[in-house]
Amino acid sequence: MRAEREWMVEHQLRRRGIEDERVLEAMARVPREAFLPLEERDRAYDDGAVPIGAGQTMSQPYMVALICEQLALRGLERVLDVGTGSGYQAAVLAELAAEVHTIERIPELAERARETLAALGYGARVHVHAGDGTRGLAEHAPYAAIAVAAAAPEPPPALYDQLELRGRLVVPVGDLREQRLEVVVRSPEGPAVLRSVPCRFVPLIGRDAF
Repeated sequence: MRAEREWMVEHQLRRRGIEDERVLEAMARVPREAFLPLEERDRAYDDGAVPIGAGQTMSQPYMVALICEQLALRGLERVLDVGTGSGYQAAVLAELAAEVHTIERIPELAERARETLAALGYGARVHVHAGDGTRGLAEHAPYAAIAVAAAAPEPPPALYDQLELRGRLVVPVGDLREQRLEVVVRSPEGPAVLRSVPCRFVPLIGRDAF
């Protein structure tokens, strides 16, 4: 499916304004189909979310690329990925950063993602955890960047607290009807929202969310 992946990068990402070449190259390297159930693999490069089981989906390629671009990674960072799902976004992040911790509340999805990531050679760089993503992973903090793949009414305080100074939290914020993807930077003066764009994600479930 290399040709489909290259088409996705050119038509769904670059032509829609994704400019970070490191992100585009990472999306071109990671085999999206490998993270899907066999019956869904022919939809791997659809311009939309794809079911992965347990009532969850793999995010639209453009939204994965947008989240990764807004994190502004340079290659040496420790990153937290909240909402592992299939593990696809964690793999893309592993192409962009030095160390990725990813957390999933559904144990069977966490285990499946762990197996897929290991089979593709990401096992040493991506550490999969099962648990409440809204609480983060304080034992591995601070993080230079945190990506959240589900919507919360507001940025979960525990995640903001686990950012290093100048670290970025990219999170969909809103309700089930209206959401915006926010880029929140930890500054000495408190949270600073750099930008936000409309988006649509499943709800983030946990102590500090829905």
